[in-house]
Amino acid sequence: MGNIFSDRISDVPRSFIREILKLTADESIISFAGGLPNRDLFPLDEIKKAANKVLDTAGRDVLQYSTSEGYWKLRKWIAERYESKGIIVAPENILITSGSQQGFDLLGKTLLNEGDKIIIEEPAYLGAIQTFSIYRSKFFPIPLTMNGIDTDILKKITTEENIKLFYCVPNFQNPGGISYSINNRNIIASLLKNKDTLIIEDNPYGELRFLGEEKPSFYQLIPENTVLLGSFSKIVAPSFRIGWIVAKPEIMEKLIIAKQASDLHTNYFGQRIIFQYLNDNNIDEHISKIRQAYGKQRDVMIDAIRENFPEEVQYTQPEGGMFLWVTLPEGLSAMEVFQQAIEKKVAFVPGDPFYVNKKDVPTMRLNFSSVDEDTIRIGIKRLGEVLKSMLS
Repeated sequence: MGNIFSDRISDVPRSFIREILKLTADESIISFAGGLPNRDLFPLDEIKKAANKVLDTAGRDVLQYSTSEGYWKLRKWIAERYESKGIIVAPENILITSGSQQGFDLLGKTLLNEGDKIIIEEPAYLGAIQTFSIYRSKFFPIPLTMNGIDTDILKKITTEENIKLFYCVPNFQNPGGISYSINNRNIIASLLKNKDTLIIEDNPYGELRFLGEEKPSFYQLIPENTVLLGSFSKIVAPSFRIGWIVAKPEIMEKLIIAKQASDLHTNYFGQRIIFQYLNDNNIDEHISKIRQAYGKQRDVMIDAIRENFPEEVQYTQPEGGMFLWVTLPEGLSAMEVFQQAIEKKVAFVPGDPFYVNKKDVPTMRLNFSSVDEDTIRIGIKRLGEVLKSMLS
């Protein structure tokens, strides 16, 4: 049949993490690799009640096709949630998506031409890299500091280049775990205020803060230049695959067309169950449980790292979210560490897939949310033994 594949799909690699997760299907392996919420915290009984109530009260209607924009009452709930946090959003400006990942894809279809320039964080969320790569974008990575992206580099790039999008995760960034400081956010907003660059603010972890104070959204600082992405995956359950995009009307109009061409609408039954759950339960109480659990797991992992890792190893200390980022001494390959760690029955994600055009980077991502505290101690001890052995 010859080469039947499009150029765009031929250029895009398989998801590195998805491949790693196949290796960690072995239950004897302690995995810090996945970006998985803690399954023990899923509100199973409450969701079961919500599903039954939806079927009992709405019957066959919930099994029918629905609107592309999403269930109105759910969009209204999201808008009111934003308002409670000082972010004014109209329900009409919210589009329900099949997770944040579809949000990237719809934005790519709507906004990107081949060769369009995108600023991303370095390291950056690999799901966004993979999706925007399909549209053959040109990436301009900007290194992350402990306070956010390097704003001197941002100023230089935005002065010299016509940047269409700036994709960022300013709260508990994936993979780095860092959060942009208020000063960093203000500088970014001032640099982009009079430019055509659109900020794609991805905020799947924003509700999961267990230390420090809330920071303003770019949608508050520079609303005319910002699109917001959100998700229920981290605060309710990921299998529903229900997220959303917040965008101004002229962008929303095109996003809806892209949504219609993609899948007509997001799972309607799932939307109704999520809304029923939110309507019948106190989501803040549930989020508080998640925060407490993740805060303890984060502390246990950091304590175990201090006790077991070589002193030369550096690591972030996140105020929320699900990840921390480890930087190894120069010359130590994270890919080689990974191979030896698997033999010790412990897994993580080497840094390579979070970078563009960089290989064998001495960094790694560790997830602390999906493993219990005792298992974290055992896994970090094993990983520390691998690192000490390789350094010696």
